[in-house]
Amino acid sequence: MDNPQTVVVVHYVELPGDRRYPVVIESLAALPAWLERVGLRRGRLLLVTDENIARLHLEPLRAALEAAGWTPRVLVLPPGEPTKALPYLERIYDEALRWGIDRRTPVLAFGGGVIGDLAGFAAATLLRGLPLVQMPSTLIAQVDSAIGGKTGINHTRGKNLIGAFHQPVLVFADPSLLQTLPVREWTSGLAEVVKHALIGDPALFALLEERWADVMQRDAALLPELIGQAVAVKIRVVMQDEREAGLRAILNFGHTFGHAIERVAGYGHFTHGEAVALGMLAALWLSHRRHPDLPVDRIRTLLQRLPVPGSPDTLDFEALREAMQVDKKALAGRLRFVLLRRLGEAYVADDVSEAELRDAWQFVLESHRATVNS
Repeated sequence: MDNPQTVVVVHYVELPGDRRYPVVIESLAALPAWLERVGLRRGRLLLVTDENIARLHLEPLRAALEAAGWTPRVLVLPPGEPTKALPYLERIYDEALRWGIDRRTPVLAFGGGVIGDLAGFAAATLLRGLPLVQMPSTLIAQVDSAIGGKTGINHTRGKNLIGAFHQPVLVFADPSLLQTLPVREWTSGLAEVVKHALIGDPALFALLEERWADVMQRDAALLPELIGQAVAVKIRVVMQDEREAGLRAILNFGHTFGHAIERVAGYGHFTHGEAVALGMLAALWLSHRRHPDLPVDRIRTLLQRLPVPGSPDTLDFEALREAMQVDKKALAGRLRFVLLRRLGEAYVADDVSEAELRDAWQFVLESHRATVNS
């Protein structure tokens, strides 16, 4: 595939204790040079990916690594959210330990959020911590989940309830990989881009409004700028709050309802981004109730551009409410919601009433129906 991208974007995540790592937006061919630049020792490398990514992109990556003196051991797992579970974590453990890794063997997570979280958790826990390289292949992973050190697996009680913070030594995002994404995965990832715009970058919000057609077409000239601006929001928040003690919680805008929607509908019925898009509508209603000057129609219009196939009408509100209660974002039994004070400024509230939750859900249903019928 032709790759007309020429722009190289590099951000650095600066953390306490003189820790830092680069987030690089560049073509795949530059990866080996960056591995050397961050101080990794050439030799064995455990590469974890999924079947879809392996079919499309594994061989060029393997060839580039081998040409640069690496010996990659490739573990290919099934795609999809069910893979982010204990049996597949054990498969990584078994493969790594059977192969004979040491504490300097890097783990390269090549895939979307599922692979990044799963392989990242394996890296965090194998031999009490291996170097982790995130190479995200989806939009949602490139702008969000690959950055910041969150790793983990799901539990039957909810998403991401088992995990650890384990910062990567490098995040390497090749925008050309996004051209092979199925449309639904692309639009799902756009939900996180919109989220970053809403909580931290009005200029990115304006870019999305003005160039939505180009965004949907995955304009190769636009992608580095789009990804770079969204990444900058995530990095700015992570640098101020590495372990989600406070500010980092704003990255969960739309996620309290979103995670509940995923669980009640059954993981995979709605993608993560689709569920978050619905959750952001609920958060928008709650925000506007407290802050009437918020440009609710403008925000709602952009959120309604995010396609959500299927109908949320079939989801039971009481089941959603129960799922929210066991979410890890609840604190001392109180639900926490990220709300907008204004476009580009978010905060956490824990005083949302039952009646407000019901009204917010009605707003979601009405907005979705309006989109479907338009």
